[in-house]
Amino acid sequence: MKKVEVMRNNMLVGYLSREDNGTYGFVYDSLYLAEESSMSISVNFPITQEVYRSKFLFPFFYNMLAEGNIKKAQCRSLKIDENDSFSRLIKTSKDDTIGAVHIGEVIIDE
Repeated sequence: MKKVEVMRNNMLVGYLSREDNGTYGFVYDSLYLAEESSMSISVNFPITQEVYRSKFLFPFFYNMLAEGNIKKAQCRSLKIDENDSFSRLIKTSKDDTIGAVHIGEVIIDE
């Protein structure tokens, strides 16, 4: 399993994971949920304690990835399979994202 922090404006919001069976999960951090001012990161992820699950990388996160020639260049330079969207997300979405959400530290990388 791989698990990474999801950050918004440098604040921990939750965790995104890819299970060994290839499914994905997103869950809000309990401390983030305890804050009255907490807002969802997307309309597709309303605030809840439940884990969101998907057979595919959630579109919200997938849309943070580069496409076309930039994708090819990133994959070549970082030695990542072009079809491994989760690894691309981890290695390319720590800084310089368009919005306030970015990927933080890798928590588990097995």
